[in-house]
Amino acid sequence: MGIYKYVREAWKDPQNSSLYKQRLIQWRLEPTTVRLEHPTRIDRARSLGYKAKPGIIVVRQRVARGGRMNPKQRHPRRPKRMSRRKDLGLSYQTVAEIRAQKTYPNMETLNSYWVGKDGQYYWYEIILVDKSHPAILADQHLSWIAESQHRGRVFRGLTASSKRSRGILTNKGLGAEKLRPSLRAHRRRGK
Repeated sequence: MGIYKYVREAWKDPQNSSLYKQRLIQWRLEPTTVRLEHPTRIDRARSLGYKAKPGIIVVRQRVARGGRMNPKQRHPRRPKRMSRRKDLGLSYQTVAEIRAQKTYPNMETLNSYWVGKDGQYYWYEIILVDKSHPAILADQHLSWIAESQHRGRVFRGLTASSKRSRGILTNKGLGAEKLRPSLRAHRRRGK
């Protein structure tokens, strides 16, 4: 087995590791967005397109769990309108990608992956690419991100986590290229 396979096996059940618990304690004390020298999960980062070269950075983003609620209403309302729950329709991973993109506006989000959670927070690592860097423009596997149609892809729901929550990520198991239109849109059309 290669080293990445051992790393992948170790990340299948990280809660049993004392190193994982120490990391979470340390991450809680850090700022919300932290730029990293190296990815925490090198196997996952490499599988999502990370390369250790200029123009590519990794950012750890913290997102608070739960609490997506409207403020309490002060005026009387009928029971139907008294609910306080607010569903954003965005996964925590997508929210983390958007916040990292806003922190680094000159970069473009390539992909992201989960690295940890506790009772209060989720942590994701986001791979960001500098679309104007000469090393990126010369790379045949990453130069596509510099084209104009890929600008702001995280805000338009074009990253993998956004597509997954929208139900249009490629489903290779069923033999279909993609699930378009979405099941919800298909029901709306009346079949």
